[in-house]
Amino acid sequence: MSTDIGQSSSPKRIAINVGAGFVPGINAAVMGAALAAGKLGWELVGIRDGFDGLLHPERYPDGGLLSLGPRLIDNLDPAGAGVLGQSSRVDPFHVRTVDADGMVEEVDMSDALLQRLKVEEIDALISVFGGQGLSILYKLQRKGLNAVCIPRAIENDVAATLVSFGFNSALSFTIEMLDKARQSAQSARKIAVVEVLGAQAGWLALQAGIAACADAVLIPEIPCDLQALAASLKQRVTGRRPYGLVVVAEGAKLVETAQARADKPAEHALKASLSPLATGEASEHVIQRSGQAAETVANRLQLLIAEETFPLVLGPWTRGGVATAVDRQLGLAYGAGAIRALNAGNSGVMVAFVPPDIKFVPLAQAINKVRTVPADSEFIQTARSLGICLGREQS
Repeated sequence: MSTDIGQSSSPKRIAINVGAGFVPGINAAVMGAALAAGKLGWELVGIRDGFDGLLHPERYPDGGLLSLGPRLIDNLDPAGAGVLGQSSRVDPFHVRTVDADGMVEEVDMSDALLQRLKVEEIDALISVFGGQGLSILYKLQRKGLNAVCIPRAIENDVAATLVSFGFNSALSFTIEMLDKARQSAQSARKIAVVEVLGAQAGWLALQAGIAACADAVLIPEIPCDLQALAASLKQRVTGRRPYGLVVVAEGAKLVETAQARADKPAEHALKASLSPLATGEASEHVIQRSGQAAETVANRLQLLIAEETFPLVLGPWTRGGVATAVDRQLGLAYGAGAIRALNAGNSGVMVAFVPPDIKFVPLAQAINKVRTVPADSEFIQTARSLGICLGREQS
């Protein structure tokens, strides 16, 4: 399956696909790859809905592959909806199917995928993936696929790159919504507790919270002591300034002191009956985690400081909207960079933005890792200098 990309003058046929979940401006990455491929005389085709266009071509009138030629690219809106679509699952090693008994099971279709790529005479694959998608691409590369990854992550948690595609657009939207939440809190004379994306990394919460001049920002990297947070808010929420803004990453952790456990509300009977194994916040059986962090922090703060709070959840809304100028430029650069990597004979790499350069990082350096906010981050120092509480006193 593996070929020596860049070592032959004959035209190459390259495929590109997109991982699960919408990211604003994804067309920019497709355009960057298409324009760079066209300059080399290569053909670029898009796989619809992750890998579905190859694994289930019968579902598509065009067979699941889209020719990304000059005519389509010239009329493609870089800020429009993703031209290739998305799939809820993009793991060919665990494809859900229905067996003869009508039971759902997961089967490994990676070999079938590689065979389909061979049948379609596709020499290499560019995947716009993030998180688990990098590991999937790495396993396919180990099985012989020429592959290059473009990192995309709303939460900017992909290791080995400083800025993932999609983060800047999510950051701009989150700042805009936090400004509105602060204005609402000021008008209602309450404390707004706003939950933003960030299950394992607090980049989005921290940078947006700084820009919005939040009173407190809670991130997964710094466990929050609610007593310390309440004490900080008591000093900031006064008769002269009877409102506040607390930004909470969805993965923020609370220090479970004895008092905090006593103040914790009881499990709702209906939720317990529907999900009897959901005994903890980290349980895989919890029905819905979205909004849990904001509600928990808001309820416990209200008990501690006797001020009205109201929880808000941005959640998946952050993934919508129009791409920023930064992401449009980054998408084009990443797409063109992926073609350059293949032309240089690089496979099994991720295109990484390491300012001011675009570099090619082996996938092995990026998989199974999360880019978290380090304790000595300039953003943490900035937040503390601005008087923003990070959930506990500075050690």
